Amino acid sequence: MLQSPVQGTVARLTVRGLLGSRRGILLAVVPVLLLMMSAVAAATSGDKHDLTVTILGRLGLGTLVPLLGLVVGTGVIATEIDDGSIVYLLAKPLPRWRIVTTKLIVAVLTTWLFSAVPTLLGGLLLYGTRDGLAFALTLGTMVAGAAYSALFLLLGVASRNAVVIGLGYALIWESLIGNFVKGARTLSIQQWGLSVAKAVASSGSLTADVALGAAVPLLLVVTAAATVLASVKLAGLTLASED
Repeated sequence: MLQSPVQGTVARLTVRGLLGSRRGILLAVVPVLLLMMSAVAAATSGDKHDLTVTILGRLGLGTLVPLLGLVVGTGVIATEIDDGSIVYLLAKPLPRWRIVTTKLIVAVLTTWLFSAVPTLLGGLLLYGTRDGLAFALTLGTMVAGAAYSALFLLLGVASRNAVVIGLGYALIWESLIGNFVKGARTLSIQQWGLSVAKAVASSGSLTADVALGAAVPLLLVVTAAATVLASVKLAGLTLASED
C-alpha cells in the first residue's frame, strides 16, 4: 500500500499527530456515543428496526460520520500547514500527490476504525444479523467515510478556515438539509452511503433518495476529484514557499 520508506515515515508521523493529542480523545467520543445509544436502545422493548435505522443511519451516518471525517480529514494535514511544519514534509523526496494519498489512506483507515467498527457493533447489538442491516449500514458508513475524508482533506489544504467551513457543511448541509430537504439529498454524501447500504440490505430494509447508479459514480468522482485537487493545491503551496 505504501511503496517507499518515506511514505511509511509520513504515515507514521500522521498517525502520531492525529491520535497522539487531544484530537485522539475527541475521536473516541463518536464510537463511545454511538455504542452507548445503541446499548440503551437495545434495552428497550419492541421492534428495533426503526431504532437501528434512526441511530445508525440518520444520526450516525448523517451527523457523527461527517463530523468524524472533518476532524480526521483536516487533522491529517491542516495543522501542519497552519504551524508551518509542512515545509519539512515537502522537503522530502516524495511527489506531492503521494503525500496527499498517504495522508488520505491514514484518514480513511482512521475514519473507518472510529465509525465503521462501532456502526457494525451497534447494529449487531440492536438488530443482530437480520436483513443484513448491520452489515449494510457498515458498508454505507465506509464508502461515505472515505468520501468525507477526501473532501475534508482537500478543505484542509485549500483553506485556513477548514474546520469552520467543514463544520458548517457537516451540520447544515449533511445533518439538516441532507435529512429533511428532499431536493438537496441528491448532493448529500450521506444519501449516497445510504444508497449503497440499501443495495446490500434485504429488500425494504432501507430507503434512499438517490439511485445506486448515481450514488456510486458520485462517490468515486468526489473522492477522486478531492484527492487530485488537494495534490494540485499542495503543489501550489510548495511553489509559493520556494518563491
